[in-house]
Amino acid sequence: MRIYFQGDAVSRHDFRYAAEQMMLTLFPGQRPEYPQAMPDGEDNAVVLTLEETADGFTAAAQVMLGSRRETAACQCGKAECTGELEEYRALQRILKLAFYQAAAALLGKEPPWGALTGVRPVKLPVKAMARGLTPEQAREELIHTYRVSPARADLAMDCARASVRAKESLRGDEASLYIGIPFCPTRCAYCSFVSADVHRALRLVDPFLEALREEIALTGALLREAGYFVRTVYIGGGTPTTLSAPQLDALLAAVGESIDLSRCTEYTVEAGRPDTITWEKLAALARGGVRRVSVNPQTMEDHVLRAMGRAHTAADILRAFQLVRQAGIPCVNMDLIAGLPEDTAEGFRRSLDQILALEPENITVHTLALKKGSRLMGDGSAPAPRLPDAQAVDEMLSYAWSALGRAGQAPYYLYRQKYMSGSFENVGWSVPGWESLYNICMMEELHPILALGGGGVTKLIHPATGRIDRLANPKYPQEYLQRLERIRQDKRRAADFLAGLRRGR
Repeated sequence: MRIYFQGDAVSRHDFRYAAEQMMLTLFPGQRPEYPQAMPDGEDNAVVLTLEETADGFTAAAQVMLGSRRETAACQCGKAECTGELEEYRALQRILKLAFYQAAAALLGKEPPWGALTGVRPVKLPVKAMARGLTPEQAREELIHTYRVSPARADLAMDCARASVRAKESLRGDEASLYIGIPFCPTRCAYCSFVSADVHRALRLVDPFLEALREEIALTGALLREAGYFVRTVYIGGGTPTTLSAPQLDALLAAVGESIDLSRCTEYTVEAGRPDTITWEKLAALARGGVRRVSVNPQTMEDHVLRAMGRAHTAADILRAFQLVRQAGIPCVNMDLIAGLPEDTAEGFRRSLDQILALEPENITVHTLALKKGSRLMGDGSAPAPRLPDAQAVDEMLSYAWSALGRAGQAPYYLYRQKYMSGSFENVGWSVPGWESLYNICMMEELHPILALGGGGVTKLIHPATGRIDRLANPKYPQEYLQRLERIRQDKRRAADFLAGLRRGR
């Protein structure tokens, strides 16, 4: 789709990313083009105009598809543009809304999340309530301003309330800790996360863990100097339980020795793959203080497991879950994915029913996202798998909502991704009282997250402006080992930031 900008205010900021986000939402098969000349008889294009007026700004959009044309306009006042960042956000919002309204009129349909394109839709009602709106007014803003469907607006409000409760529980001298273990037994077909097949990268595991223990020790010392405590610990990946029981013992011992966990209220390890879970490993986790694990089936249909590249069966999932219960770890999360290759709405219902019968404390329902780094995008080595269509995925998610609600679980966090089936969402559900504080803090960016190990991203959040500085650890084990000095420098930079916050800077 050809995208054109015009008007006296378009030069103030770069709006190409905002326009592309909206184009991907409404025209997912299109790719952006930016011709130099202005349109002349176009049939697959959008013209976005931004003009300054005496009272504010007006954004207009003309969307052209074949012989059809639709236009729309939106305004904002100058009172919303108190600074450069505030102006950019306001102008981006009205430009996207104008594009959305014209395109939706042209297409005759709207996606479930309306004009929202970001990964964190819950931030909008949280900010609205912080401005003084009631929960009902915040919900109405989602529906009427951003064209979110009533069902998704209700979902966002449930998660917004959980976010507000989580924020109220945090103290100003607390942060969360993420530790990335970038190894897996094999790579799933849908996965684009940073991980190495442990069989191919076996020689890197011990050097990686030795360097990680050094990073943990440095982080603990820097946190003490900055006067900060760790509120939650989350060890993810990859699949951390790819490590052996002695390796897990040593890793958790390093955390316990170096990090002050006196205020830690949640300690999670992604056990993830059932084919990596053993009694010895679970015993190591329990000894190390872990009280929450993930056992992630994704599906309970054996033919779907084979299609997604898993080397285990549904029976292995049941065995792994029982081992976790026997180990005395009190909180279990289980993930399911709606839209997996070769799955059906009926198969997804069977999977969810089997998971609910186990009564885990948390269930996360993901929607399949087709990521560029995954095998599902097609590499020519095999025929492309059959994927459920958007209607089937909608049936899966609708059943999940009703079944989880009947089982006493409630949604507490959500996020969205690019290229998701049907433009839906990922939602974490929980038995009341078992919500994952780390998941909320990470997704809603409520306080600093320090990331260690492979592929993690430290988030340093400026409370006054909401601006976030991100410091990314190297993605792959070999890179991690080669860039240890840069990692140390980034940790010191993060500690300086935290110390500055304590001093009121």
